[in-house]
This record gives sequence, C-alpha cells and structure tokens, in this order.
Amino acid sequence: MTRHRSIALYAAGTLLLLSLVPAPASSHRAGHRPTAAAPNIVFILVDDQRWDGLWSMPQLNADLVDHGVTFTNSFVSDPLCCPSRSSILTGTYSHTNHVYNNSPPGGGFEKFDDHTTIATWLHDAGYRTGLFGKYLNDYATRFASYVPPGWDQWEAFTSAGGEGTYYGFDVSIDGVDTRFDKSVYSTDWLSNEVTSFISNTPSDQPLFLYFAPKAPHIPAIPPVRYKHAFDSLPPWRPPSYNEADVSDKPQYIQSLPLLTAIQKKAEDAFVRNQYDTMLAVDDAVGNIVSTLSATGRLGDTMIVYASDNGLLWGEHRWTYKTVPYEESVRVPLVIRYDPLTSTARTDDHFALNIDYAPTFAELAGITPPIPEDGTSLIPLLSGNPGSWRTDFLLEHYDDGLERPVPTYCGVRSDKWAYYKYGTGEQELYDLTRDPYEQMNLASDPGHAQILSDLHDRMVVLCDPPPPGFTP
Repeated sequence: MTRHRSIALYAAGTLLLLSLVPAPASSHRAGHRPTAAAPNIVFILVDDQRWDGLWSMPQLNADLVDHGVTFTNSFVSDPLCCPSRSSILTGTYSHTNHVYNNSPPGGGFEKFDDHTTIATWLHDAGYRTGLFGKYLNDYATRFASYVPPGWDQWEAFTSAGGEGTYYGFDVSIDGVDTRFDKSVYSTDWLSNEVTSFISNTPSDQPLFLYFAPKAPHIPAIPPVRYKHAFDSLPPWRPPSYNEADVSDKPQYIQSLPLLTAIQKKAEDAFVRNQYDTMLAVDDAVGNIVSTLSATGRLGDTMIVYASDNGLLWGEHRWTYKTVPYEESVRVPLVIRYDPLTSTARTDDHFALNIDYAPTFAELAGITPPIPEDGTSLIPLLSGNPGSWRTDFLLEHYDDGLERPVPTYCGVRSDKWAYYKYGTGEQELYDLTRDPYEQMNLASDPGHAQILSDLHDRMVVLCDPPPPGFTP
C-alpha cells in the first residue's frame, strides 16, 4: 500500500501552583559507557501542549531546561497533528510532503510516504530505533499489523481517540494489536516501555527513541495521583480571551459567538486537566533521563522535547488549533546535549519543526536521501549560528473535514504576522505593539507597504501553494 503565552506564569498564582506539584528530583548527571558509533537521540513529542506550559513541569526543568537550550521562538508551520508530525519525520513542509490534514483526502496516515524518514535514515546508519505512542492520525486498528520501515521496535497507539488514549487503550506492538484494560494508564505504561528500550539496547549501539504520549490532548485525562494537582489554577484570561470585537477578523472568526458561561467553565476545567495530565509526562522525562544516566548514555545523548502544535484556550473565541495565531503555531522546544549545552540558556532564533530531522541527521553524521526544507539546529546549540532565517512560512489547506479554517498561507517575522486566506481575506499584526493579535492592520492605508512586502514574501515561501490556493 502506498501512502503518499513571553512565558505566562499566571503571576498571581505561581507560588501556590508550584507548591501543588512534586518537587524536582536532583538533576541527573552524565554517566559513562563504551563510546557508540554515534550519539544517541531521544525525541519526546507531546500532543497539543502550548509553548507557555513548561513552568508546570519540575522534573523537565531540573533535567532538561537546567542543562539545555530553551528555544523561545519555536514554531510549527502547519499547526495540526498529522501535518506537523509528517514534517517532523521528514524535515519538509506540508507543501513538500503533501500531508495537510489529519484524514483523507488532505492528509492522514495513508497520505504519508513513510519509505524515507528520519527512522529509515538512522536505522540504515546502525541505530536501534523505537517508536512508542502516537504515530500519525488514522493509523488505527485496521492498520495495526503494519509496521512502517525503519523501526526496530514499534509500539504505536491504534486507539481512535477519546478516553481510550489514556485508559483502555490499544497499541500495535510490532504489528500485533494489543488492548490494555482501564487499570493501565498509557503514559505510565509507555514510560516503562521506553526505559526498557534504553536498558536493553546494546551498550555499543546508538539508539533513536521517539516517545510520543497522547498527553495533553483532549480529553486530557490525568492519572489518579495527579487528578486535582491544579484545582487552584486561576482562570486563563489574556487580553484576547473571548475577544469582544472581532469585526476586523476573517469571517470564520466573526461567525463565532461569544463563549458562554458554561463554555468558559468547561474550558477552564480542560486547561486544569491539561496541566494535571502533563505531570505524568514529567515523571516519564525523569525516568528517561535517570535510565540514560544509569546506562552510561546520558553524556552522549541528545534529548529533544517538543509539542506537535499549540492550542488556543479561548483567545479570539477559539478553542482549538489549526489557525495561524500565535497560541496555535508556537510550541515548546528544549534540547539537552551535554557536549554543547552543559548549562541552561535560551535562544531566540526561529526554530521550526522541519528542523528536527536535519538536526538528528547531522548529529548522526548522515546525509538525508531527500531534499529537506529545514535546517539543522546544531549551529544554534554550538553558539555559532552564522546566517539564520529571519522569517518562516505558515500554511494550511481546508479540505472541508477539519474545523472551518479557510486555506491560508502566511509569513511570520520577529515583528510581523501576515496571513492570506483562500477567501481573499488578509490579516496583519504588529507583534511588537500587539502581541495578542487584537488589531488587524491589513486594511490600514498606513501599513499598505508592509502588507505588500509581506505578501510578496509569502508568495516566495508558499511554493507550491496549497491545492486551489492563489497567493
């Protein structure tokens, strides 16, 4: 078969919240082992975590942030699960790999060409490779017997969604569909599997571990031990929350009614559940780092922590992703690699999800067999970036199946955000003065030149454009 919020810490409640979560364990130091042919790579990809949520994870901060580089301008180009994960696996934009959505006809598992990915590249270079958790949308029970090329150990969710991705979940274990009862919590089970993978990999063989828990994706069900950890979290109310005047926004936003009191209450509960749910991931991060240390691998392992996209919690009346707004496209990214990141620091260069595969390839000393749109982040980690991108592409294709966000292409720079939709509507925001994107300047004559310049830049980046879209 062919398949082709600056960081918002809720200032008023930060001290209280930090007292509600477990205290960080002592950070793990690098051990020693026989030198492998190449550095190990551990990639941790969570599902729908916003870029401003790392403050709530003490273990991650102790083990990764305090020993690594936190990228403060990390983004995805197509803010939806399957497109983002396809870009991560190949280092290419959606317009290159042709995966724009979560399901056919515009995307999904069957649309993705898995014959050449970072897994096949590293496997062919001698790495022991393993995927644990979410692969691509629509990889479900009917595909459970299929193991994509390049993976030595394959433990991928086949649950369609809902509660069944946290309790009572299904996993394809090397092609055998396996059901777990509701006494087993998926993130904890995966954590045990990945630490076993690390421990059981021969000491002289490099490993590539792809750990992809479902957390904190809706319905964001935490384990019992963390179910009420963030009950005292203050409601999320940035200036753009439930935006009163959206007359300057495109029609798909204008058509949204104001959130009701019931909707606000439900969204507030969901936000708390997302934070609760991430504490199990935090435990898993600690277990992974501890196991790397115990096996002597930590000193030559690159650990990358990221999310596949962001999420809006009521900004502009929206409670999903897919849109080009900041909360949707900006994601957390932390990289620890002790030879280059022995102390904590931040980096404000633009880092994209299309950069992960080139980074892993360079670290492994291999040349990908396909052209990539991304760029290795190694120069940023080493402190010698040289010439670097100053803007990047945003893209989305509306095939009629996802929430009604029209097809768009856009360009994001350090100061400006510009989006053009297939409807002909445009948005322009001065992010320096308007970081919450409340004042659309696209129709302001005083900004006509910058609008024209950004449109021209978008045409260059958006090539080829999404189906049916005219830049």
